[in-house]
Formats: sequence, structure tokens, C-alpha cells
Amino acid sequence: MQERSITLIVVDDHPVVRDGLRGMFESAAGFEVLGEASGGVEGVELALRLDPDVVLMDLRMPDGGGVDAIAALTARGARSRVLVLTTYDTDSDTIPAIEAGATGYLLKDAPREELFTAVRAAAEGRTVLSPAVASRLVSRVRTPVTGKEPLSAREREVLELVARGTSNREIAAELFISEATVKTHLTHIYAKLGVKDRAAAVAVGYDRKILG
Repeated sequence: MQERSITLIVVDDHPVVRDGLRGMFESAAGFEVLGEASGGVEGVELALRLDPDVVLMDLRMPDGGGVDAIAALTARGARSRVLVLTTYDTDSDTIPAIEAGATGYLLKDAPREELFTAVRAAAEGRTVLSPAVASRLVSRVRTPVTGKEPLSAREREVLELVARGTSNREIAAELFISEATVKTHLTHIYAKLGVKDRAAAVAVGYDRKILG
């Protein structure tokens, strides 16, 4: 039985980039490009209407920026995972996009196979960060003195589920614990890793070889 193709839309203000990405994915097995948008506002409308598995999102666009679009999709409870694909890896671009709800962040110079792998991972809800972005995020959230206490076995389990994009409710069901207990574990994980949110915890988890 053939597996269902991963559906995606491309949101970028450059027609050449959109054409290139469409051609790349349509020439590869297992992907289906449902549509394109030239700005964030149009991208949000398209994502809500077509319900793709993954939205490939540029950040800096005249017609609505990517961060605002990601936040809008998150607020609307969109099923689609957003994978940022941009030329910018500064803190002012990276951190807001991840905080807004992006599942992953890649740079446009990524090889095509890396991009394919990233889209598959994003479709499964796994966090995807380019090495340059991951190191920036880790250096941003790492604290020099605290954040070195080892995680307990249960905290590792919770972090591994977070890295797969699992919600608190789903984690509670999988581990047979309450959502309140999951939140307590997350609080302890953040404190031990010296971070403030899920994406940063995953980034530090990979950096310290707790994950992977």
C-alpha cells in the first residue's frame, strides 16, 4: 500500500524561489505542493483553506511577515506545521519565529535532501533546526552557572515526547499521568536546562546529547 504524500504550501515573496521549491518537491516522490502564496496574510488564508501538512514559510515579506503569519496560524489552531525557510539566521529572526510556533527553522542554502528530510520531520511534529540556528538558540538560552543538573528518567521521557511535537494532554495519556504532573515535569526540565520554553528545551536537549 502506497503511503500518502506529504502536502505542503510555499509562502515566499520571490516567484523564482516559489517556482524552484515547487519544482524540487514535485520532482521528488512523497510530496504534493497544494499551492503558493507571496505574503504572510495570503499564506495564512491559504493554509487555513487547504490544510497542508507543512507550510514552508519565508520571514521577511512585504505582504505580511512570516512571524505574524506563524502566530496567526498558531492562534487559529491550524493543524499545519510551519517550517521556516529563510536567508536570515539572526536572533531577531530566529527567536520570534520559534516563539510564535514554528516547528522548524532552515536556511535557504540547505541541500535539497536536507530540506526533504526536514519537511518529513516537520510533518511528524518533530523540531527541525539548522546547525547554525540551533547553536544560536542554545547560546541564547544557555546560562553560565545553572542548568547543569541532570534530568531524571521521567523528565527525559517527557522531553523526548516534547521533541516529537506531542502536546501536554498527549504526553499525559502516553505516560499515564495527569496534565498537571506533565506541567510540573516541564517546569523542572526548563529549570535544569536553563530555558524558558519547549523549543529551547529541545534545542538544548540535542546540544547536550540528552536527545538524539
